[in-house]
Amino acid sequence: MSISSTITESGAAIASGQLSPIDLVEQSLEATDALGSLGAFAQVDVDGAREQAARLTHELAAGHHRGPLHGIPFGIKSLIDVKGVESTSSSAVRAGRVPTEDAAVVTALRRSGAVIIGSTHSHEFAYGLTTPTTRNPHDVDRIPGGSSGGSAAALASSQVLGALGTDTGGSIRVPAALTGVVGLKPTYGLLPSAGVASLSWSLDHVGPMARTVHDTALVLAAFGDRHLRDSASATRHVVDVASDIQHGGEGLRVGVPTNFFFDRVQPGVENVARASIEALGEAGARLVPVTVPMSHLYHPTQWGLMVPEASAYHQEQLHTSADLYGSDVRGLLEAGEMFLATDYVRAQRARTLIARAWDEMFSTVDVLVAPSTPVTATLVGQEVLTWADGTSESVSDAYVRLSAPANLTGRPAVSVPAGTDAEGLPVGVQVIGRPFAERSLLRAAATIEKAALPG
Repeated sequence: MSISSTITESGAAIASGQLSPIDLVEQSLEATDALGSLGAFAQVDVDGAREQAARLTHELAAGHHRGPLHGIPFGIKSLIDVKGVESTSSSAVRAGRVPTEDAAVVTALRRSGAVIIGSTHSHEFAYGLTTPTTRNPHDVDRIPGGSSGGSAAALASSQVLGALGTDTGGSIRVPAALTGVVGLKPTYGLLPSAGVASLSWSLDHVGPMARTVHDTALVLAAFGDRHLRDSASATRHVVDVASDIQHGGEGLRVGVPTNFFFDRVQPGVENVARASIEALGEAGARLVPVTVPMSHLYHPTQWGLMVPEASAYHQEQLHTSADLYGSDVRGLLEAGEMFLATDYVRAQRARTLIARAWDEMFSTVDVLVAPSTPVTATLVGQEVLTWADGTSESVSDAYVRLSAPANLTGRPAVSVPAGTDAEGLPVGVQVIGRPFAERSLLRAAATIEKAALPG
């Protein structure tokens, strides 16, 4: 058994005594050292990880098994506080910042037996879709996506078995798609954000990343209790969906978009997404064509909310430490201070109308299936995409385009590896569901995943 296995496999080996947490964590630490050039980790907590592994190994010897995450190594996005580990949001603004307590989601992971290997790189303060510090394990000349690029790269390169990311406009799903792992943005508020740096409070989500859909479901189940300190946390509880997802697509009503989600999409990406939809139909799902409503409002509404909220969060630091921000993030934060309150209110009103229209669309379907991103991983340094119709689009705008609707509406969405393009780069397919219906979402994702497996 090696770190290249899954949570499910390694967890079973630990439970049966075939593998110890100490051995598995040592394999993880060796991998982080050997693959340091990928830039997945901002900080590796070698001593802390070994202490956790030793304690969990002793617990097993005493007959105490915490569950499927017992002894499993995790990477935590640098926006999320890890006690005793420098957690900087990948920014010089927070250099040397060492939290004195864990974020709520990290507390839950530790309670479930997870071992925190360290802090993974993000695009600075999650304000971007490329993660410049990090490379894509499938091709080091390409980006891993962002902003949770370090978590995705750590998973895809077998440095850890699980990870946490955050998602404001695709920051879990985009890197998951580009690196070939699974990334889940749960329903807004399902997981607590206490101890997590904010990009845009009304759009931010915390979520799990793993190598398989089943593994992702196991991680989701670790967050079973609502954190009462978090005012944004939903009153609904996380349900254990891992035992249910293998029922596949039978009986699901799958929305197939007739507009927006297949506009300006790379042919290789579209082909994989269409094949995934067909696989769901073959598995017993009913395919329902749907028109995606109000799509012309998604981009301006996303930016109309995110930009001023980010600037409000950073206002004090921007005025006192502006030179410490990267030029791209500083420019966006300064632009956000120019937004009028009336424009922000209009964006909030537009979001309400979009959410209502999506509620109506989902009255006839259980999930919607579409590409996670319009293109696979772009080359490092590439800034613009040119489409067949002659139009151009920035790389960041392209990657956020298909992800933003789930953030605007607060709906759960997962990206699952579904195939590769002509260059052998991973293609992710996105499943979007009803609020708090993560079970249906992951059932569809598991069917897509199974259809994509060789043989």
